[in-house]
Amino acid sequence: MTAETFEFQVEARRLLQMMVHSIYSNKDVFLRELISNASDALDKLRIEALRDDTLDADVSDLHIDIETDKDARTLTVRDNGIGMSRDDVVGLIGTIAKSGTAEFLQKLTEAREAGNTAAAEGLIGQFGVGFYSAFMVADEVTLLTRRAGETTGTRWSSTGEGTYTVETVDDVPQGTAVTLRLKPVDNDNRLFDYTSPWKIKEIVKRYSDFITWPIRLITASGEKKDEDGKDGEKSEPETINSRQALWARPRNEVSDEEYHELYKHISHDWTDPLETIRIHAEGTFEYQALLFLPAQPPRDLFSSGKRGVQLYVKRVLIMEDCEELVPPYLRFVKGVVDAQDLSLNISREILQQDRHIQMMRRRLAKKVLSTIKEMRTRQPEKYTTFWREFGPVVKEGLLNDFENRDAILAACSFVTTHDAEKPATLQEYVERMKEGQEHIFYLTGPSRAAVENSPHMEAFREKGLEVLVLTDPVDELWVDAVPEFQGRKLRSIAKGEAELGTAEEKEQAKAEREQQRQEYADLLAWLGERLGDEVKEVRLSSRLTTSPACVVSDTDDVTPGLRNMLRAMGQEMPESKRILELNPDHPLIIGLRKAHADRASDPDLAAMAEIVHGMALLAEGGRPDDPARFTRLLAERLERAL
Repeated sequence: MTAETFEFQVEARRLLQMMVHSIYSNKDVFLRELISNASDALDKLRIEALRDDTLDADVSDLHIDIETDKDARTLTVRDNGIGMSRDDVVGLIGTIAKSGTAEFLQKLTEAREAGNTAAAEGLIGQFGVGFYSAFMVADEVTLLTRRAGETTGTRWSSTGEGTYTVETVDDVPQGTAVTLRLKPVDNDNRLFDYTSPWKIKEIVKRYSDFITWPIRLITASGEKKDEDGKDGEKSEPETINSRQALWARPRNEVSDEEYHELYKHISHDWTDPLETIRIHAEGTFEYQALLFLPAQPPRDLFSSGKRGVQLYVKRVLIMEDCEELVPPYLRFVKGVVDAQDLSLNISREILQQDRHIQMMRRRLAKKVLSTIKEMRTRQPEKYTTFWREFGPVVKEGLLNDFENRDAILAACSFVTTHDAEKPATLQEYVERMKEGQEHIFYLTGPSRAAVENSPHMEAFREKGLEVLVLTDPVDELWVDAVPEFQGRKLRSIAKGEAELGTAEEKEQAKAEREQQRQEYADLLAWLGERLGDEVKEVRLSSRLTTSPACVVSDTDDVTPGLRNMLRAMGQEMPESKRILELNPDHPLIIGLRKAHADRASDPDLAAMAEIVHGMALLAEGGRPDDPARFTRLLAERLERAL
């Protein structure tokens, strides 16, 4: 069939040009990426064969071949794995990361402009464009593939310029072969001789030694060609990787670098993990686990991307992303679990009910949470990095993992008003609580600045009371799901009455408020009537020191932030009126009381009632129901003051 020629998309051309002109200093990694793809293809075929008895595929000798030809300057990485259909080739190869190219290019450009080479190199695997690293070392790349169970194959070829060709071909072996027509050797530019057996062995040993499938090296030389110019004898295939499962080897026999390369192979992340976790369980049910905490989140952390760890049974991979082994709030954890007593053809439905799987899930979760807690004490810099990237996800567990709630809280840290630079645990907060303080105080909001500058903070700041500053969206949810910590209730400072200080101070404040209520009784009653459609009550505040007014929710009401979040999720919440609190010591409120006492029927006072309420809404980050009317009323008052 005639080859069809297609043009790369604009963003795809930009990406390929970056590859062609070598955005990465270490070009050796191209072979790691091609081997990793080949290994994935073999894994997929093994899993598919276990699930589908009718699949017409040979799984008796799964392997990866690396074939080099020194004189022809070619290198081929070949596997007999699952292969690709023509649609797969066009969708996965021809259009290049169609759902992430723009974001990849933006982040890559930012990293390069900042001179952050490590960050730039970490992006290629994360965005699933590892195949294109071949263009760093090749003038032309050809891919020949046939999907298992199909009869025809597909050839894809490109020089990395503006076009690529695709054609359907017959007599193609099952699997995928990627052939690189290599660029000339340029040692000064770290472009080495990738037809050299020692160089291939060095790269495989460094990056891919742990791959469970045999990686075989085959070499050919022009000196062995016959009179017709055809290839003569090739070398016997030589297996060049140890194929040893790292999780089964003693810790003192495995280097950190080997662990890191396994993590990169599993996660397609080019950066080293923050932490490696080993688990070895013996007894009636034996299993081994090797887990990793990443240093950076995957792109699909908050979407419906794949999650879970790889599940092996007696060194045979049976599931690439076993969600049943880790709870959703630990979905960023990558790694391997190798069980000894499960069936090779276990299904997801069976996994959900299997008591051994549930037992491993609980053990893995507890181990990960304890590791995070220990990291905070022993490796605070690592913990800071981890919590910045994954803290909001871990806190999701507070909503539904009741068994591990205490362990999750122990692993958490929170920004507080005590020290702007040093987050604190709840344990540290409790240890610093003031005399007479009964609750753990918190305030949620869209940003740290919005929370710290909120009027609700004023009395707490004046009395030196520490407040948790909660700005992650999940904070709106978990604070209601966690009723207390060590017998101390968590309490929003934007809800209910603010009763602060020792018992004696509270009694004194109560007496003062009672006297002020009598002075302000008429104003409070009038404002309650004027604003009855917007607020459920108008009262004097004990939480304000500098602002004239604020709005608060009743103790059991839903906060505006939570209501907005639930609405965004498609859940309609009934409206609940809030409470307007006035600062009886503020000049504006004092003046309003006097004006009302002197001229209660003055229509201008009605406008002032709306302005005071609108200002209170704006101060907490909200907005009046009719912003245009509020702006007009405020402009009129300002005009009269000039």
